[in-house]
Amino acid sequence: MPERRTVALVTLGCARNEVDSEELAGRLAADGWQLVEDAADADVAVVNTCGFVEAAKKDSVDALLEANDLKDHGRTQAVVAVGCMAERYGKDLAEALPEADGVLGFDDYADISDRLQTILSGGIHASHTPRDRRKLLPLSPVERQGATDVALPGHGRAPQEPAPQESAPADLPEGVAPVSGPRAPLRRRLGSSPVASVKLASGCDRRCSFCAIPSFRGSFISRRPSDVLGETRWLAEQGVKEIMLVSENNTSYGKDLGDIRLLEALLPELAAVDGIERVRVSYLQPAEMRPGLIDVLTSTEKVAPYFDLSFQHSAPGVLRAMRRFGDTERFLELLETIRGKAPQAGVRSNFIVGFPGETEEDFAELERFLSGARLDAVGVFGYSDEEGTEAVTYEGKLPDDIIAERLEHLSRLAEELTAQRAEERLGETLRVLVESVEDPADADADAGEYAAVGRAAHQAPETDGQVLFTTGEGLAPGRMVEAKVIGTEGVDLVAERLGGEGLEEAGR
Repeated sequence: MPERRTVALVTLGCARNEVDSEELAGRLAADGWQLVEDAADADVAVVNTCGFVEAAKKDSVDALLEANDLKDHGRTQAVVAVGCMAERYGKDLAEALPEADGVLGFDDYADISDRLQTILSGGIHASHTPRDRRKLLPLSPVERQGATDVALPGHGRAPQEPAPQESAPADLPEGVAPVSGPRAPLRRRLGSSPVASVKLASGCDRRCSFCAIPSFRGSFISRRPSDVLGETRWLAEQGVKEIMLVSENNTSYGKDLGDIRLLEALLPELAAVDGIERVRVSYLQPAEMRPGLIDVLTSTEKVAPYFDLSFQHSAPGVLRAMRRFGDTERFLELLETIRGKAPQAGVRSNFIVGFPGETEEDFAELERFLSGARLDAVGVFGYSDEEGTEAVTYEGKLPDDIIAERLEHLSRLAEELTAQRAEERLGETLRVLVESVEDPADADADAGEYAAVGRAAHQAPETDGQVLFTTGEGLAPGRMVEAKVIGTEGVDLVAERLGGEGLEEAGR
């Protein structure tokens, strides 16, 4: 019997890319490929690239070059680029980066196994010519659900339902979702974390002047609730305790299905899935927040009162130039409404400084907002031109040294304010999902090491702070426990577990 082909998936960028990688892994595993963690052990290294900003694109190129180096002294025979950067630049990337043996766009995902086999066999797959994917779907959102010929990464499902007298194949690769219905998920987990992301939708209909994402991710299209529920149930069977709902804009979920309030109805159903202990929603647009959604996010058991609000700025003039809405007072009122319903609610956001035309007064207004917002986590980025965006054409570009100065200043302020916000949580009782536990002999709190690490409802994975435990007694990855905050380290909270078994064992 011939040796199975091996493939490693290297994922860069956001949680949406992680979902896409697990869909590709599901397709490859179902077609007989063996997935390995280390690219050096793989026949083919597939790099899922990010194409959002220059720094992310550089990281993607570096990852491709690093994987290419393995061909000189490892098992690796081919390096293939997929993901946003590959989709955005297509044949241009292939020509500029000959080290990549293949550059595959989203339309290639359904045939990923054949594409990799062709490349591995020495064949050439012609890279695509980039195009504006917004033009592939009808302008009217309610007409988009019938466009089944458009590739939507992360929406993958098994192709058909087996006949009633048939059962799922007994030899299906471990960790691949079986075909249990016409919309069963096609996904293979690439890790053992108790947290997993689930795509609500793909694409974006907003036209922010600084963002190129809609041009290569396409217009907004929702997944059907049955698909989201089915994938969540499968993830729960895999041991997942927390799901994070992701898309380019979750507040738009359902508008193309005829119900803009569909998320409010879906969240309680997801929270009721057996085995799921927490449901988290990310990527919320402040201008689209509605009272009913705030109510569900702040009052539904097992739904985290967590608000990942994309403010970007607070000075009205800058926001209008960004093609966005709002101002300092409106944003503060929104936060007051949220905390009036859930005082412990977590809020994070990102901000761009140095946008074309940003005055000193605009920057001071952003400082004023940040000082009053009491955010739990803050990301600050300096403006840079992104090709294909409206902002590239704007006048009033700020010098690089001014942008760097404002970036450093606001980053320092954000660090101070988020640390203060963490201190406000001293004495709070939190529901913490344990993610890792160290060997007791290896943990040394005095040296900045802790016995266990977890996250509370106000902390999303990767982007926010963590909860640190000085003792790992009674803790295990995937266990939900109650803990009291006894200290802080920047945005991180130091906590002690309260008595009793994990909350899931106690029926919470």
